[in-house]
Amino acid sequence: MLKKRLIFALLWQNGKFCLSRNFKLQLAGDLAWIQKNYNFKVVAQAIDELVVLNVARFDKAMAAFASQVAELTQGCFVPLAAGGGIRNMDDAELLLRSGADKLIVNTALVTDHDLVSAMVRRFGSQCVVASVDYRRVLGGTEVFIENGSRGSGASVDEAVRRAEGLGVGEIYLTSMDQDGTGQGYDLEPLIRLAATTKVPIIASGGVGKFEHLASWLASPSASAAATANIFNFLGSGLLEARKHIVEQGIPLATWPLPSEVKL
Repeated sequence: MLKKRLIFALLWQNGKFCLSRNFKLQLAGDLAWIQKNYNFKVVAQAIDELVVLNVARFDKAMAAFASQVAELTQGCFVPLAAGGGIRNMDDAELLLRSGADKLIVNTALVTDHDLVSAMVRRFGSQCVVASVDYRRVLGGTEVFIENGSRGSGASVDEAVRRAEGLGVGEIYLTSMDQDGTGQGYDLEPLIRLAATTKVPIIASGGVGKFEHLASWLASPSASAAATANIFNFLGSGLLEARKHIVEQGIPLATWPLPSEVKL
């Protein structure tokens, strides 16, 4: 049986990591703060993948962001996906040289199809993740770009089909309405799209407790669950979440923990 994945996301803005609620940001701390509050050996034992998103609103400071990605790869030995602000192939190559295993694209899915297609051709579809952010609007859904500041006019279904057509390997689907609320994922579009799309869907936005992760991963078509909820998963929280999911009979990978890492 194909194993499902638990993913942790960090949001980076100009040297600081952030919390997000409905895409409104609140600073939490710098990398030293993260390393003090997160034993990355524990994090690496709890998750299948780490996502790092550059959520700076104006100057993306790609060199500084890439440097931060490089520092994170020194302490967390799981696959790392990074993105936010990739506007050309130089940005993409910089992040890969800095240790990223996958690249995440968002705005370019709407504004620069040629760039996304070129990334897929050069690095392979497995390396390119489409980040799709959406809100519920009267009569349906709308996808937003540029850190959620500009509507694209496309529905979430249209955006997912477009991303699939561009050849991406995964879709990181975030409900802006649920983001940071702790009320759980927006399950209806997740389940519908995962069942009808060949590209794996990663759920994002809304996790407040372990059951939110399990309720999505229990869906037959679910591929991966992501959370960026820093404070709910301090300490051994991510390990406990993983244990809870496995206890529900959901097929996550399991491995023995080293003696210094205990629940």
